[in-house]
Amino acid sequence: MFIHKHPYPPFIKQDTKKLIVGTLPPPRFSTGDLIEKDVDFCYGSAYNSLWLFIDQIYNLGLRFDNSELAVQQRQEFLIEQHIGICDIVASAEREKIDASDLGMSNIKLRNLLAYLEEFQNVETLIFTGGNSKNGPEYFFRKHLKTHGLKLKLLVDEVPRIHEFTMPTSATSKKNIGRVIKTVSLSSSSGAANISISRLPLYKQLKAKNPKFNTFDFRVLQYREFL
Repeated sequence: MFIHKHPYPPFIKQDTKKLIVGTLPPPRFSTGDLIEKDVDFCYGSAYNSLWLFIDQIYNLGLRFDNSELAVQQRQEFLIEQHIGICDIVASAEREKIDASDLGMSNIKLRNLLAYLEEFQNVETLIFTGGNSKNGPEYFFRKHLKTHGLKLKLLVDEVPRIHEFTMPTSATSKKNIGRVIKTVSLSSSSGAANISISRLPLYKQLKAKNPKFNTFDFRVLQYREFL
């Protein structure tokens, strides 16, 4: 049995407005066995395209390697854009050492609501995946349920948009419940390509431009919310 622990603490600042929420990076990030094109930071896997999307959207010229500069570039971007990262899974057990969300068991979640209470400028959660089993939205719904809360649907198509109201507390700087929006984007991993190819909007765009692909589709989607 492999104990898969999240290798990175949440990256959040007091002026953070948006939080990217995923599950866990591949096990090699926990064991330190990175490959040449991995970046030792959140979403740094050479097989995860999140930073490729961001690089294209913002024309950043990011490095994709094990260097400290690659990490620094990503952190500086997040700080400048008031974006944070707080994956919801703290640890999980795996029979097979791979990055499959479905392969996780005995899952321990981070207390994301506690982070939202501490960092009160956060107004949007961006899930890198939807409500499929062991996805970030799936886990967040379970997390909300334990606190007697639930998501309210606003937009019922990909990217799906919900909202919920944070309960007031004695430590809150606000006098009323704070409404937080959630956006469930298509996953940035290659495993999502098949599901994306089935989306009506993707099919329409592909019909207009045969060169249009799933990477282009996610760049369009992520551009709107990042």
